[in-house]
Amino acid sequence: MAVPDYETMMLPVLQAVSEADGPVTSSALRAAVAASLALSPADRSETIPSGAPVFDNRVHWAVTYMVQAGLLTRPKRGVVAITQRGQEVLQSHPTRIDNALLEGFPEFVEFKKRSDTRPRTKSNAPGGEQRAEPDAPPRERLAAAVKEANAAVAEELLQRIRDREPEFLEALVLELLTAMGYGGRDGAAEHLGGPGDEGLDGVIRQDALGLDRVYVQAKRYAADNPVSRSAIQGFVGALHGAQADRGIFITTSRFTAEAERYAERVNARVILIDGERLGDLMVTYNVGVQDDETFVMKEIDEDYFEE
Repeated sequence: MAVPDYETMMLPVLQAVSEADGPVTSSALRAAVAASLALSPADRSETIPSGAPVFDNRVHWAVTYMVQAGLLTRPKRGVVAITQRGQEVLQSHPTRIDNALLEGFPEFVEFKKRSDTRPRTKSNAPGGEQRAEPDAPPRERLAAAVKEANAAVAEELLQRIRDREPEFLEALVLELLTAMGYGGRDGAAEHLGGPGDEGLDGVIRQDALGLDRVYVQAKRYAADNPVSRSAIQGFVGALHGAQADRGIFITTSRFTAEAERYAERVNARVILIDGERLGDLMVTYNVGVQDDETFVMKEIDEDYFEE
């Protein structure tokens, strides 16, 4: 049989993970799904233009989408596990799991909202709803696919960070800011987190003498636990205590509206980076990620045909 599309694979993938004795490796998962679908070696050897197996690629995306919806989790590299939500979905005995079902979970809706770059046109439908153009140019489809893939990676980065100790995030944000160009020299970033840090987790010295300093605070919060105004007030107080007027507050969750308004009004220059932006910045500046595939799009060399 032909390799099913990734949405058709979602239910077999979730079932295979559920039937495993604990977390399952990616290779074992692919073997179990291939067996349940009765795929032949020839089916599994079919490849996409980049050379990657079609089957492996579709299993990967089935897993990725269900991770975004909270049905699966990746506890470590190359391993997949089912969540309580995933078990509950299976207990409802669905005949199919697809994007329409996943859209019943707010985390998946937010992920799709972030990753949707499809060009939109006005509809003649009542209310003037927006709808995606059915035939976007190849370049736009490719750009949308890359954005969606990177959005999934950014979301998974945040979950991985939340699963680690607070000190991991504190060191990570200094590495990220250095990659973004802050400091610009070895030894410019210093980790301060720990007992007696007085509310400051790190500092970046912009000049050799340390006259120009940017202090950093990093909070590893759950997605549903926003940073409040009081936390920003505490950070501003710590900046004043260090005789500094600039700081960056980074969290793996988000900021309340009151916290954002307060940061805009204080005399100190305070930049707020929430979890969504943190994940995007890590992808952009290659911190905690690596390149996967490269696609080359060709165009006519007009000079070749000139007389």
